[in-house]
Amino acid sequence: MRNLITVADLKSVEIERIFAITEDLKTKYRKGLREALLPGRVMALLFEKPSLRTRVSFEAGMINLGGSSLFLGDDVGFGARETVSDFGRVLSQYVDVIVVRAYHHQTIVDLAKYADCSVINGLTDYSHPCQALADLYTLKELVGRLKDQTLAYVGDGNNVARSLAEGCGRIGMRFAMATPEGYRFDDAFMARLKKEVPSLKLKVTADPQEAVREAAAVYTDVWTSMGQEAETEQRRRDFKDYQVDARLMAAAPADAFFMHCLPAHRGEEVADEVTDGPQSVVVQQAGNRLHVQKGILAWILGAQR
Repeated sequence: MRNLITVADLKSVEIERIFAITEDLKTKYRKGLREALLPGRVMALLFEKPSLRTRVSFEAGMINLGGSSLFLGDDVGFGARETVSDFGRVLSQYVDVIVVRAYHHQTIVDLAKYADCSVINGLTDYSHPCQALADLYTLKELVGRLKDQTLAYVGDGNNVARSLAEGCGRIGMRFAMATPEGYRFDDAFMARLKKEVPSLKLKVTADPQEAVREAAAVYTDVWTSMGQEAETEQRRRDFKDYQVDARLMAAAPADAFFMHCLPAHRGEEVADEVTDGPQSVVVQQAGNRLHVQKGILAWILGAQR
């Protein structure tokens, strides 16, 4: 039984295998083929947070693969009516895989501990592995070989940034991060990075222009994530010099791409001229959530090893 809780759970060869399955399935998809690798399999979507990309791409992906899905909201009483252990042991008797989108990372760790089926992290406050894998696959489509390329991240050291750093370490990319003091990776995560991906070439700076100088892609995310709304005004002040605009993109190589996991707070972390500009690949990223998650499902459920 396989789980995907963080990108660091995957070995480099496993990421390569997921990407190979993804490429095969995406090529067939473009030809109008939907290969039913998972007939009769059932996926449960257990969501505490709202979602567009994660929910629709997982549901559509499982249907493409010949399976079905159940969306579980507040009505199932997760975290309220019974313990996580009881919930996980029971739910996993009915389904083959559970995708969890939770406020707290410990929730998915606990659920995976007790469930008798595979568990996939659809997003927590700590990690967003499916997003990061789709992003890295997108960049692979665009530039080819990823090893020794640089991904520049401008903004808060949040769940997406953590997962991207882990992914870069696994596949041999450099990760340059521009963020103000107080919003960088904490000591516990840095220790984990050094232990799990010791080969990661990480640069942390307060200067966005320095971070993007050699970037194959410039990546940003919202300054204020779900659950941090009370910090909005303070974060706007602290990140006012970290917007990705045309001036910052001009400091990167001319062929650098712009990436964002969406949804974007336009006019805050990114200017419209960049989001809608010729270097932007945000729609391609979003589209690849479908294909990469199909690759993850096929791999995690053993349809293709």
